Parts: sequence; structure tokens; C-alpha cells
Amino acid sequence: MSEALPLGAWVDRGVKLLIENDAGSLQRLGAAIEGLTESLEAGLLALPVWLMAAVFVLTGLWRVGWKFALFCAGCCAVIAATGFWPQTMVTLALILSATLLSLLIGLPLGLWMARSDRVAALVRPTLDFMQTMPAFVYLIPAAMLFGLGRVPGVLATVIFAMPPVVRLTSLGLRQVHKEQVEAGITFGCTRWQLLTKVEIPGALPSIMAGINQTIMMALSMVIIASMVGAGGLGNDVLASIQRLDIGLGFESGLAVVLLAIMLDRITETFGAQGPRRTWRERLGLGARKHNSAHSPPPPP
Repeated sequence: MSEALPLGAWVDRGVKLLIENDAGSLQRLGAAIEGLTESLEAGLLALPVWLMAAVFVLTGLWRVGWKFALFCAGCCAVIAATGFWPQTMVTLALILSATLLSLLIGLPLGLWMARSDRVAALVRPTLDFMQTMPAFVYLIPAAMLFGLGRVPGVLATVIFAMPPVVRLTSLGLRQVHKEQVEAGITFGCTRWQLLTKVEIPGALPSIMAGINQTIMMALSMVIIASMVGAGGLGNDVLASIQRLDIGLGFESGLAVVLLAIMLDRITETFGAQGPRRTWRERLGLGARKHNSAHSPPPPP
């Protein structure tokens, strides 16, 4: 650390002061995050493999189509056959808890940025800092404040994965057509009705794109978070690096890739624009065709 500008020493001193004077708030925060993650993990591990696989397959059929549903079935079969199903569920629990916390903070913050240029000017450099700082650096203060385990991994993941949903929520709300907002005001919408019935529906594709990116960044970060004991597939990836075990690294990495593809393809459809596909189209049966010879004549 430089003596001319000892930024590192100031940050280190600030973290130590926070630990000494937190009055138990860090412990309560850590207990809440631990409880959330443990509950999600226990729930996912309690479900039989076939039931959780059916959830992926049916969701893939509902949102994408029968080909992707078959792909999801194949992904689940490969993960279960290689013996990484429990670790995959632990990783999924970490992703869900980190994503939920990111949305609880990021969506209101994005709304605030869309409402105020001053807030946007203050928050945008912070988001740039959060996205460009190396991911490993977040693990150091998180481990100092909360020790080793799930909590520092989840918190570091939240810091790393939250910026996309904040940015895209703000961007989507700012791009809603002014004519639609003015029409809502003309028809007597309250501020809450204007937000929920006009602005959020208009910004939904952008918001869902932010949620999709947050989930993907959370998945990449929870693997790195295994360095502080977060668990899941990251432990196997880290073990393969330490042992130089190519087979273990390939199998655990493949489970990460398959989980990422399923989550990415499913979540991106929630923000897709255009007409919704029917169940017949998703099953590959095509759209219903009406016989013009037997169809009734148009009304005069």
C-alpha cells in the first residue's frame, strides 16, 4: 500500500471500526441471510430428483417449447447421472437467495433513479465501481464481517449481481412513452396506479432483461464464492483446481453450464415481446388452420 495515498489502510481501518461498533446488527443481518439460504437449500434438497426435473421440463415446455423441454430433461439426467444433483440444488439455493436480495434492493433503487436525475448521477458511478471491481475483492470484507460460510458468499454475490437490474429498471422506466403516462394522468390515475398499470408494464421487457442478467451474474459469482465456504458446485470446481483433476473440473463445470442454460433460456422469455405462443405451437403441432370452405361467410 502506498504511503502517499493510503487508501487501503483507510478502508481496512473503516472495516475494523464497523466490526467493533456494529452493536449486533451484522450478526442479525447474517442470521437472516443464513436462515433464508438454509430454508431454500433444505426445500430444494427435500424434493426428489424426478420432481425437480419435472419442474424444469414443464417450465421449459410452458415458456419455450417441446424441444427445449427435452433439452431440460437431458440436462437434469446428465447432472443426476454424474452425481452432482445435490451440489446443483445448493448452488440454485444460493442463486435464488442472492437474486431475491438483489431484486429487493435493486428494483426500488432503479425506480428512484428513474424518478430523480440527481440520484441517478450519484448511483451510476457506484454501479460502475461495483461492476468493474474484481469479484474476488468482494470476498475479503464479506469474510471479515461475517466469517466463512454462505452469508459472505451471498452478500458478495448481491454486490456483484445487482447493478444490471438497477440500470435496466431505470432505463426501462425512463423509456416509457410520455404519451402513455400523460394518458394515464388524464384518466385520473393515482401515482401508484400510474406506476403499476402504465409505467411498469411498459418497462417490463427491460426490467426482465435486468433480472435475467442478475441471475446469470449471480451464478458466476456463487462459483467464486466457494473460496469463502459458500458451498455448492463451486466447491467441486475449486477442488478440481487444487488437485489438477481435469475430470472433476469438467463434470462440475458441465453442471454449472447446463444449469446456466436452463435458467437463462427460461427467464429471458418473461421479458420477450410479441404475441404469446399457444400450447399447440409449443408442442410442435402448429397453429390451428381453419377450412375456408366450411367457415361461415363474413357478416354483411
